[in-house]
Amino acid sequence: MASSNFAPHAALASFLLEALGPTGTDGSHDLTHIQRVWRNALAIAATEPAADTELLLAAVILHDCVAVEKDSPLRSQASRLSAERARDLVRPLGWSAARVDALAHAIATHSFSAGLTPETLEARIVQDADRLDAIGAIGVARCFYIGGRLQSGLYSPDDPAADARPLDDKRFVLDHFKAKLFQVADGFLTPAGQKMAADRSRTMHDFVSVFLAEIGG
Repeated sequence: MASSNFAPHAALASFLLEALGPTGTDGSHDLTHIQRVWRNALAIAATEPAADTELLLAAVILHDCVAVEKDSPLRSQASRLSAERARDLVRPLGWSAARVDALAHAIATHSFSAGLTPETLEARIVQDADRLDAIGAIGVARCFYIGGRLQSGLYSPDDPAADARPLDDKRFVLDHFKAKLFQVADGFLTPAGQKMAADRSRTMHDFVSVFLAEIGG
């Protein structure tokens, strides 16, 4: 069962996954993404004894519960929309208003495009855990997968590295590394997240270097 990948809160995971329903057709935001973000969150929480892992699990499973495509004008609102839906999904659990607020905060502040500041430990962990899945080898795969969904080109044939032109990651997938992903790798909030991000950042930089070498860029 999918919920077995969410120890030590498998029962809560089973309830939330059933309440969430199908995760849609976006392979970069499917159940495997949720599982990877949970593994990241657990790894970070292991270094933060005060972390509430039950709250973390709920936030991880529900952090993208309202799907908004990357090119949608509502993209910057996606995490806020997910936070509001999450309030409804956890209502049967009977959590206190303060706990539901903490869950909504962790979800609303996880998004890069939302530009909100996480104020709690759990919110910082969720943001770091989700951003870890956007970088490194998985981040490279997801970047090109999303580019394919948006019908972007792999790179500019005239200036692949964007040395003499403005970055345009809507047209060229490779531009997204300079435009966003390299910046994401510099913004982690927990010590464990920062260490993991540094390793994954090197993987991304190495990939781009090899990519450019192979195309003669």
